[in-house]
Formats: sequence, C-alpha cells, structure tokens
Amino acid sequence: MSCATHNKYMRIAVDLADRARSKGNHPFGAILVCDGEIILKAENTVISDRDATRHAELNLVSDAARQFEQAVLERSVLYSSTEPCPMCAAAIYWTGIRKVIYGCPTETLAALAGGSLTVPCREVFARGVNSTEIFGPILEAEAKKSHEGFWMASQ
Repeated sequence: MSCATHNKYMRIAVDLADRARSKGNHPFGAILVCDGEIILKAENTVISDRDATRHAELNLVSDAARQFEQAVLERSVLYSSTEPCPMCAAAIYWTGIRKVIYGCPTETLAALAGGSLTVPCREVFARGVNSTEIFGPILEAEAKKSHEGFWMASQ
C-alpha cells in the first residue's frame, strides 16, 4: 500500500479517536483493513462501558476474532490512532493479526497523559514466536491532537 493509503486509513482511526472523546471516552480509535477494504472499526469505550479493558484495539480484535476466519486476520492490517498498549499488543498478537500501523507513539502519550505503563508495542511483539510487522508513528502530529487537553481534564 502507498503512503497516501496508509495516511487515509490512519485519519479514519484518528477520527474514531475524536469520536470516542466526544462521547466522554478516552481518545483512541482503530480500524482493520483486509485486501484494501475496511472490514471493522472500533473506538475506546472505557468510560461508557465502565471497563478498563475496553480499549479501541481490544474492542476491535474481540469483534474481529468472532467475525472473521484466521486467514483473513493474518492478512489484515490494524491501524491504531495511538501505539497499542501491552494489553492490546498481546491481544493483537494472539488474534493473529501480523501488521500494525500506529499514529501517536507511547512516549508522546505518556508525556501528555502522565502514563505509568510505557512499554512500546515492539517490545511485546518481539517476545512472540510469530513475527508482527510494526510501522509507526505516522501522522503523529494529527494523532497527538486527539489527546491534547484531554488527560489533564480527566485526571
């Protein structure tokens, strides 16, 4: 896929993050693309679901695992507005998705949100037997905007 195509998909993930934020949830969004087509979208629902595990990526992979065959998941690309946390990276790995592209990196999020679990997803994926391709950050400035002003207001 071209850089323009990756940017297009990342902007959709960022739009989902903004939509989650507008609903009072944490600003994270994710999409799953297979063979150049968006097959699933998800946003963070931590606040509305009152469940700390309802990250956008975890919502996405949970739905994906129930809806699609393993072969589809293995050739899919997960676009995340922000670098997946360790929990989400592990779920992505166990679901069988082998390509992840993210916008805002962990370090940037930690600086904005005062994060206490700043483990880059590359470290989680590197521990797996099966390789996972990670690319990012892309459109970091755009993805970062979803978080600006949110975390201090919510703490």
